[in-house]
Amino acid sequence: MNILSCVKSISILLACSCSMTGVAQIVNNSSVKQVKISGYVGTRIDDCIAHRVKAQDVDHLVEPFRHQDEKSRWQSEFWGKWIQGAIASYRYNQDPELYQIIKNAAESLMETQLPNGYIGNYAPEYQLQQWDVWGRKYTSLGLIAWYDLSGDKKALEAACKVVDHLMTQVGPGKVDIVSTGNYVGMPSSSILEPVMYLYNRTKEARYLDFAKYIVGQWETAGGPQLISKAIADIPVANRFPHPKTWFSRENGQKAYEMMSCYEGLLELYKVTGNPLYLSVVEKTVGHIIREEINVAGSGSAFECWYGGEERQTQPTYHTMETCVTFTWMQLCNRLLGVTGNSLYADYMETAIYNALMASLKADASQIAKYSPLEGWRHEGEEQCGMHINCCNANGPRAFAMIPQFAYQVQDDCVHINFYAPSEAVLVLPGKKPVQLKQTTDYPATDRIDIEVNPAKETAFTIALRIPAWSKMATVSVNGQPESGVLQGAYLPLNRKWKKGDRISIELDLRARLIEKNQAQAIVRGPVVLARDSRFGDGFVDETSIIVSKDGYVELTPVAAPGFAWLAFTAPMVLGTDLEGDRAPKQIHFCDFASAGNTWDKTQRYRVWLPKTLNVMYSPYKPYNQ
Repeated sequence: MNILSCVKSISILLACSCSMTGVAQIVNNSSVKQVKISGYVGTRIDDCIAHRVKAQDVDHLVEPFRHQDEKSRWQSEFWGKWIQGAIASYRYNQDPELYQIIKNAAESLMETQLPNGYIGNYAPEYQLQQWDVWGRKYTSLGLIAWYDLSGDKKALEAACKVVDHLMTQVGPGKVDIVSTGNYVGMPSSSILEPVMYLYNRTKEARYLDFAKYIVGQWETAGGPQLISKAIADIPVANRFPHPKTWFSRENGQKAYEMMSCYEGLLELYKVTGNPLYLSVVEKTVGHIIREEINVAGSGSAFECWYGGEERQTQPTYHTMETCVTFTWMQLCNRLLGVTGNSLYADYMETAIYNALMASLKADASQIAKYSPLEGWRHEGEEQCGMHINCCNANGPRAFAMIPQFAYQVQDDCVHINFYAPSEAVLVLPGKKPVQLKQTTDYPATDRIDIEVNPAKETAFTIALRIPAWSKMATVSVNGQPESGVLQGAYLPLNRKWKKGDRISIELDLRARLIEKNQAQAIVRGPVVLARDSRFGDGFVDETSIIVSKDGYVELTPVAAPGFAWLAFTAPMVLGTDLEGDRAPKQIHFCDFASAGNTWDKTQRYRVWLPKTLNVMYSPYKPYNQ
């Protein structure tokens, strides 16, 4: 289908959207009353809250809003990103000190609102340029999140005034929203998300009308064609020509901003039920999965899509921006809620254990802006004179998302998406409380035990995620094996549950050898492994052959050193010398998140190991044998 045909079809579908009925949100997080995650992941969440979220100088984030004199910088995004992460963190740990910090931050920001409704840092003559509307998006999201937490109606009113003021500047007969800002209008038009949140909370028709206007703008000559190019199956890295200047308006591959627009489109889909909207999001996400997401569960280089799945074995500048990792997780989580497809939860798990955990420094004081698959990690640059950057502001939102993702409820069905030592308190329809407790050290070992404790004997369904990578999986309830276990799907256990019932799950944690472009990597369950120079067992960049059988590597667990969470040895033939000692040696690996976690550039790690070329394609035999 060519673009012109797509546009004609789209105009018809967009015109029909007003008659569609709304789509109910499948996931009901209000039914999940409390989640506490312990173990490795739980500790990292706690560390992030304590040392990154609570350590932030929030008044410094508010300061630019007190001076509307900016003409280009994106100072106004940091407050909105930080407060959303802080609010999600508070929902998780209920820390009263954190609540007060959030309250002060929200009230300080609302004091900067101008009589016309504007909250931002741009001078009047520079409004709508550069990152102005993008900043208003994050301001609106932060205010709405505070309203949802606190019930403070002033926050909702302030968010409404921000969007109402924008609507006096852009819209039919005014400035086109996609002509404002950067990257073919994607940052500005991603304000679609908070516009839909305002509609959901106020039911004011003007917000729904504005949302439809924004989506219609995408298909104009100056817009990003986020619908037509998805329908035409154009890869996300090829939707626009390679820009002459990378960070410029003509760059249509900006990953974070593109996904942010599709998040807003999903919110519009939930209200209108227009199948076109869901279809184009899923088509685009399919392209991202096939063409961009790497072995560590994230992607991008220089913040853009670049065909990274195929090119991930090549050391690359500025890869896996943490803002991209977070937004990818959030988009997958929302699609999981809308579709119930457990594969989106698999993508979430991979991103959590690898790209996300790798971004947090060992002492949790910093979140890396980029997390390459080899080399060393380091502090990102300060942006806009703010002593912070986008990823340090945004990263905590990803950590706080994990508890929200772990347990989700649809009617009387509990989806268990994330396996980790944890406890959850849920309330099912009819005000039926249920406590679930996971006892496990997964993914260090393959067994997960779940204790089910309803307040009284109750019939409901527990849906267990069986990862697509687990070629073998067994499930039992109270010692009795369950049938119908399929990889890459939920296993629904529908029964009358009583206090003390136990579910046991065993997953396939055999280490898989992944080969690509004359390079090799080891993945064990959801965890990517890496060599790290701190093990002191050779040159991590050395060419090698990882010994495997039928695609699996026989790992030997070893005591993890102080810097690592998980550690193993794998049999490898190192170097190019087969005349001397050609017996495999046991070489150390750790989880990718622990590799290079001190950000010391004298220490190196590597995921993709160069594979020694063997032109014989058979084992070498010395001449004297």
